[in-house]
Amino acid sequence: MTQNLNWWKGGIIYQIYPRSFMDSNGDGIGDLVGITSKLEYVASLGVDAIWLSPIFTSPMKDFGYDVSDYCDIDAMFGTLSDFKALIDRAHELNLKVMIDQVISHSSDQHPWFEESRQDKLNPKADWYVWSDPKPDGSPPNNWLSIFGGSAWKWDSRRLQYYLHNFLESQPDMNFHCPDVRKAHLDNMRFWLEHGVDGFRLDTVNFYFHSLGLEDNPAVPEGEPKTLGAPEDNPYTYQRHVYDISRPENLDFLKELRLLMNEFPGSTTVGEIGDDFPLKRMAQYTSGGDKLHMAYTFDFLNKFHSPDYIRDVLANMQNIVGDGWPCWALSNHDVVRSCTRWGENEDPKAYPLIAMALILSLRGSVCLYQGEELGLPEAEVPFDRLQDPYAIPLWPVSKGRDGCRTPMVWNNTYHGGFSTVEPWLPVDDRHLALSVAEQEADPSALLHKIRQLIHWRQKQPALVNGEFEQADVSNHDLVALIRSYDGQRVLVVLNMTGQTQAAELPMNISQPLEGHGFSSSVDGKRLILPAYQAYYSVLSE
Repeated sequence: MTQNLNWWKGGIIYQIYPRSFMDSNGDGIGDLVGITSKLEYVASLGVDAIWLSPIFTSPMKDFGYDVSDYCDIDAMFGTLSDFKALIDRAHELNLKVMIDQVISHSSDQHPWFEESRQDKLNPKADWYVWSDPKPDGSPPNNWLSIFGGSAWKWDSRRLQYYLHNFLESQPDMNFHCPDVRKAHLDNMRFWLEHGVDGFRLDTVNFYFHSLGLEDNPAVPEGEPKTLGAPEDNPYTYQRHVYDISRPENLDFLKELRLLMNEFPGSTTVGEIGDDFPLKRMAQYTSGGDKLHMAYTFDFLNKFHSPDYIRDVLANMQNIVGDGWPCWALSNHDVVRSCTRWGENEDPKAYPLIAMALILSLRGSVCLYQGEELGLPEAEVPFDRLQDPYAIPLWPVSKGRDGCRTPMVWNNTYHGGFSTVEPWLPVDDRHLALSVAEQEADPSALLHKIRQLIHWRQKQPALVNGEFEQADVSNHDLVALIRSYDGQRVLVVLNMTGQTQAAELPMNISQPLEGHGFSSSVDGKRLILPAYQAYYSVLSE
């Protein structure tokens, strides 16, 4: 059997948040052995790969996104041997394994930073972004941290400020330093040689800063605050011209692509938080010499009207060109889509039609753990909060803990996740939606999403095809055409809670069956019940 080296193109990636997937040793925290024990379930969904959020050695001040050793597994999750066993089992099940790479910054407990901060002359003095204060002692410029306040922290040893785009304990690395770039490429080579199939690159456009340290301008009055942070965050008030998305980054991404090319079948997906994300996606994924794909945030907000979806698709088509998006409805940083989009919709039907949307688009797909179960955002009481972003902003923001609670495997007190109290509480509403409960119910959402994924994986036009929007006369419907190898497939989605009808302006050759949705066609008139989709092959 010929190996598909481009498996990622149109592939479906299942995101696992390791702390919350499965606890194998009874400490209330998920681990690698626990993940390995559940890979057969993941494979049963029909996905192509798993993506593991950070598993590296870390003080866990930002739950692994503050790395203190890039080439070892944190003892909380297990050992390198456990990780190799996970990779071997995943590959037996035809699952690829992708891991997070958090290289724009490290933990302040990383030996590199501990050396860098000692003085201005040590071998790693330039490995992080350091700057003298202004004459009045204030920070060098107006750059802000996403987590609040100035992006600069005073260090009394060097008598300088260091840059941190995130927590003070996450100093930014200086990618203008060749040794830093080499160290991270070596780090990624280490994991590729251990058998990983790709990387999810955290904050991939944050690697370089302007050496001039110019002040960022304010967002012009009347223009949208587009970066994606909540509008109550001052970070959104600036146009991030000098602190992120610098042109030098393109050359580094080309260096990275050359490394990936040494390992055929490996891939990269970049997380881009930018004032103009689609422009950046086009830059970073076009031409086949930088990133393979980029993670899009367009469906990770609260907007989901048919008009909004059409605008997103039009912008994607007009701006991204030959670049490649990776779509998602949920992840470990945002309110789960079943609440964010589906709060006022049918909780059993809406998650399926939302999944049909992203499975029908040109691009790859990330499916977040528990999304196949229709889990709503969990309620986490203040005294159980763990997220460092949430605690100072409570109750205006409840942070990210609500989407990070444990996976529910059965209807027991801890959801089958652990034998002890988990690091975050299991929401009682999740128990009735557990894997075991839904496996036992033939009408459950889990079976429907599994059926839809398996069906989609057998449709070349939906996996690999080109894309165009279609007009079916009813603007409450979303319609598009996917074309591949001479076949054109019409997709019509009714994401509303009412039956919708539309005149089809094209000839239908045959409807496609097996996806689990219902509809009827009378001549060219399509009748779509609430939360249903229609797929058909178009005739010439």
